[in-house]
Amino acid sequence: MINTEDTPRDEKAVAAMYAVPSLIVFPGQSIVVTDARETEEFFASAWGQYDGVDTVEKNVVIMGEAPGSIWADVTWFHDGEERERFCYQLVPGAAGYQIAVLTPMKPVPE
Repeated sequence: MINTEDTPRDEKAVAAMYAVPSLIVFPGQSIVVTDARETEEFFASAWGQYDGVDTVEKNVVIMGEAPGSIWADVTWFHDGEERERFCYQLVPGAAGYQIAVLTPMKPVPE
């Protein structure tokens, strides 16, 4: 569990988790990220949506593996409530695996 009071929101640290280039696939729109600054700017502008969130937990399920790639289904819980779910395709980078493709997914049905 991450306590956001103890962990500042750091867009540079989050951007370092993304490969360059990378691809963000939204319904009806795909965004090619060609520079880490694009990811930094996105997260710098998005932190407001997490105002009031005190704790974050995640559930990670490895969906598949291939040479040089891993697919992970990650559900994010904010203050105990399911809030976001993404499929991350990860590829090896200089400092470990990085996000190469991010795709939003529907919440898991109860």
